[in-house]
Amino acid sequence: MSVGLLTLHLQIPGCRSLKEKRSRLKPLIARLRKEFNVSVAEMDFQDTWQDCLLMIATVGNHQDHTQRSLRAVTDWIEQCWPDVTIVNDSYEFL
Repeated sequence: MSVGLLTLHLQIPGCRSLKEKRSRLKPLIARLRKEFNVSVAEMDFQDTWQDCLLMIATVGNHQDHTQRSLRAVTDWIEQCWPDVTIVNDSYEFL
């Protein structure tokens, strides 16, 4: 069994309030959960308008599968959410 953790530092340019940030993040988080069957939580920068730190977790039978799943998440965000910029991503496998 392999547990994979993906930490994403996202930038959301153009946000002028926390309410606008939430309205742009909420659909992204919901789609991640639906499309990839992963757990997602906002871990940091809750009081910052244009930054977000998401932690994404998944469990799989093998580390290769877990790694491919998390890389697919990053690729999908880059392709389908052009208004969000990935500043940094880090992967951890347990």
